[in-house]
Amino acid sequence: MHTLIEQLQDLLGPRDILTDPERTEHYRKGFRSGEGDAIAVLFPRRLVDLWRSLQCCVDAGAIIILQAANTGLTEGSTPSGHDYDRPVVIISTLKMDGIHLLEEGQQVVALPGATLHKLQKLLTPIGRAPHSEIGSSCIGASIVGGIANNSGGALCQRGPAYTELAMYAQVNADGKLELVNHLGIDLGKTPEEMLHNLEQGKFQAISALPRSATDTTPRMASDREYLQRIREVNADSPSRFNGDARRLFETSGCAGKVAVFAVRLDTFPTPRKTQTFYIGSNDPAVFARLRRGLLSELPTLPVLGEYLHRDMFDLAAQYGKDNFYVIEKLGTEKMPQFFSSKGRVDAWLEKRRFLPAFLTDRVLQAFSKLLPNHLPDRMLDYRKAYEHHLILKVADDGIEPTKQWLKAFFSSGENSGDYFECTEQEAAKAMLHRFVSAGAAIRYQNVHHREVGELLALDIALRRNDLDWEEQLPPEIDSQIEHRLYYGHFLCNVFHQDYILKKGADAKAVKNAMLALLDQRGARYPAEHNVGHLYQASEAQRQFFEQLDPTNTFNPGIGKTDKTRRCCSCG
Repeated sequence: MHTLIEQLQDLLGPRDILTDPERTEHYRKGFRSGEGDAIAVLFPRRLVDLWRSLQCCVDAGAIIILQAANTGLTEGSTPSGHDYDRPVVIISTLKMDGIHLLEEGQQVVALPGATLHKLQKLLTPIGRAPHSEIGSSCIGASIVGGIANNSGGALCQRGPAYTELAMYAQVNADGKLELVNHLGIDLGKTPEEMLHNLEQGKFQAISALPRSATDTTPRMASDREYLQRIREVNADSPSRFNGDARRLFETSGCAGKVAVFAVRLDTFPTPRKTQTFYIGSNDPAVFARLRRGLLSELPTLPVLGEYLHRDMFDLAAQYGKDNFYVIEKLGTEKMPQFFSSKGRVDAWLEKRRFLPAFLTDRVLQAFSKLLPNHLPDRMLDYRKAYEHHLILKVADDGIEPTKQWLKAFFSSGENSGDYFECTEQEAAKAMLHRFVSAGAAIRYQNVHHREVGELLALDIALRRNDLDWEEQLPPEIDSQIEHRLYYGHFLCNVFHQDYILKKGADAKAVKNAMLALLDQRGARYPAEHNVGHLYQASEAQRQFFEQLDPTNTFNPGIGKTDKTRRCCSCG
């Protein structure tokens, strides 16, 4: 592969290619788990350089892994293992981060490295908002990464990140690289002309585009059907999950099996006014009725409904406090740099065997103990009183009907629990507490790695008509678990379930037992992190991936938990 390296160095220049294993480790290792070999990491600065790099790799028969912020939780944006049958090249897209506004910001065209945070900053002054809010954007997640994984997020009116309008490169069954322009934008004829015009925003004509030659329905730039779908509370299927065949379309849900150059997306009007309610109860049946009523009886859907179990509340309060303060005091703009810098420091420290494991986490945790209490008194009172917590945010015309509905709901004798209307400061702190909970289990496991076992993280989608949403584990599984931690997007019936196992527990066996229980319940998984290398792809996904990438050039092993890899020649 020396010739390929020389070609790529000539194409990109020495500053935009890394080959030293020590310098490439940061890009070969996953955010939470997973790592593997790669002969090089590329950093193209222009779309045409990305195209030419892809061509070099395809001609050389190399494996290609596209990577943006590497925030994936299921090892989807890194190599996995050291037994690939061909050389692996990682291509980082972050330097190609342009965003173009269409129709005064009602739509955008985002290039492969553009982040949610950058899009938020661009749209805020014109009163528009992207698909997702605080969450992944805080750690630098890319827009294209969300589309490729059908990521869901907290905003229950918008569904999964989705578009049918995109430009992408794929390798056909004959092993030839093709550029597909389905943006609905006239950009020219040749690949290099189209990519230059796309990068510069030189758009000739912008139009609707039919889904196919036989389906003249205009392509969507968001999941416009989700508003109706989530309201169908009697349906015997989840509202959204990664492997939903309805939402596997070209780049949407592609999991990196094509090289995405741009996506065209809808944006959304910013609410004029919002109101957040904090709700508590000790009865899961009350929350089940609450969810059904909020979705089916209100004239306007809530903006979001985020769930926290009391155990997760407690863990996040202790092991997410420093992250809470960093975001609150410095803002979300600094978080991508913070996480990137921490990752590099961790990688450097890990090689110093004489130092304690997880040193940065232990230092940060010790520092956090010196920080004052950060949560409002009313939230702490509800923590004492109630096991189940819901942060409900509504907007504009939905505020007053929701107030009246909640008052009537909890006035009923069968619905135990209570709620309060948050001040602006309480609302911000409640949402921030919910956000930092996502990393609290990782911090706990790192700090206490000598006393506890592995961290098993699942994200699941329950059926829309499922009233028994609270998990009940049999003794043979429960006995293997030190802590069960639940949080999630309650109105979508999507939950993140983190399990800190007991020391010596067999994580693989526990996971298999967990997944078998979820299958019995009719749940689907993963709900929003995609299959990566940790889950078996569904039949719909398997066929979709094979259609997109028949030669298995892009990230072999995706959706195959046995890490099966097939060579380029045999498919």
